[in-house]
Amino acid sequence: MKNESQAMGHRQVMESLSGLLLALFVALVSSTVVSTALPRIIGSLNGTQTQYTWVVTATLLAATATTPIWGKLADLFNKKTLVQVAIVIFVIGSLLSGFAQDTGQLIAARAFQGLGVGGLQALVQVVIAAIIPPRERGRYNGYLGGVLAVATVGGPLLGGLIVDVSWLGWRWCFWIAVPLAAIAFVVLQATLKLETVRRENVKIDYLGAALIAAGVSVLLIWVSFVGNSFAWASWETATMVGAGVVLLGAAIAVERRVKEPVVPLHIVVQRTPALAIIASLAVGVAMFGGSVFLGQYFQIGRGYSPTEAGLLTIPLLAGVLVSSTISGRMISRSGKIKPYIVAGTILLVLGFLGLGFIDHATPLWEIGVAMAVVGTGVGMSMQNLVLAVQNGVPLSELGVASATITFFRSLGGTIGVSVLGAVLANRVTADLSTALHVPAGQSTGTTSALNLQALPPQVQTIVHTVYGDATAHIFMISAAVGVIGIIAALLLKPITLRTTMDLEKKDADSVVAR
Repeated sequence: MKNESQAMGHRQVMESLSGLLLALFVALVSSTVVSTALPRIIGSLNGTQTQYTWVVTATLLAATATTPIWGKLADLFNKKTLVQVAIVIFVIGSLLSGFAQDTGQLIAARAFQGLGVGGLQALVQVVIAAIIPPRERGRYNGYLGGVLAVATVGGPLLGGLIVDVSWLGWRWCFWIAVPLAAIAFVVLQATLKLETVRRENVKIDYLGAALIAAGVSVLLIWVSFVGNSFAWASWETATMVGAGVVLLGAAIAVERRVKEPVVPLHIVVQRTPALAIIASLAVGVAMFGGSVFLGQYFQIGRGYSPTEAGLLTIPLLAGVLVSSTISGRMISRSGKIKPYIVAGTILLVLGFLGLGFIDHATPLWEIGVAMAVVGTGVGMSMQNLVLAVQNGVPLSELGVASATITFFRSLGGTIGVSVLGAVLANRVTADLSTALHVPAGQSTGTTSALNLQALPPQVQTIVHTVYGDATAHIFMISAAVGVIGIIAALLLKPITLRTTMDLEKKDADSVVAR
């Protein structure tokens, strides 16, 4: 069996990638297939805008919290087995989501599904890094970009078609991933060949991971309800913010003392990983936080069907596919990565600035151009930030380093969806109250504003206008956050990707010494 520290040939790499990319495709589709269907799903369950946000946030939060654990496990145990375990967890979560009877059950099931998603998004990166040298990895990033593009284009279209076909129904948005995951499991078993790593006296930092997850969760819950259920200056705010800060402080203390931390501080404090983490946080906030509401904008704000909403997001995804493929091949030729990260973060901000001026009547071609620019920026920056970190760590720490950067990017996305969702919910609630002449804080009725079919025609028109105009605010916030990513990218040292699987001994010793 091929040793993980030895580089594979192109044919072996492609065979191994087939199962990995299929597993990644399944994880991505699980999110994108819901994006255009979610307004219909929440509407049929009579949910609120806050619950809409938490259906997405629950998955992201669970994935974020478990990503470092999966990464640490990948440094200690057989990576192939771990990927398959993540697939099984994902399948169970998908089945439970499809059987949900109310929004509370759906949010809980999506959180469980997120445990598997966290494993897949971390482990696929780790395995790819274990079989392909950094310099060569750029050319294979095009395949990753292709999978991302197909999943993100096909997912919304598939989700739209499912909810538009009456004899299927929205539950199949979750169940459709089950057969795909089963195929990925079988293909992985047949194609991925990695040696089993067995180490004695292994200790996983469950306490640190639990403290991080708890601290982040408390703060995100606070963000979701502050300004609506209770005031910014209130005992609830003081309690929740104080608890979140204490939990995260305790997590840092634990990470400094344990032998094998789930988030290794000696990696995080180095210049390149630290800046890559900051940039990934910003990109995650902007990308996940902004794009997750595009499907809602097209349906609730513009009145398009789920299928049409999926088609309208194609410019965003085309930008990701084209830019990741081209930049990946250019990086493999030159070995230089910083210029592409800087350009990507700049384009991301410019694209969101464009989306920050839309309303319920903006021409679709203008929105399409802005989305294409955002997608181009994501394709040039997101994956290359992971590569920048992987390039500077020894093979023995590859899993935890990859998981750490993925963790912070996912954390940024979780924060983005939660914060921007809360901003949108508060804005929509206030604007609907004004438009419908209902006092602020008083219910506008028993029917959810997202359940358009159940609303009178004149109220539907008001809801379209309010959502169409309010969404621009969250895109403008995404652009502002993205500026932080530009600054971090500019401060990165010039990086030349290595051509070896592991660091040279002197470089590895230098990393350990730091």
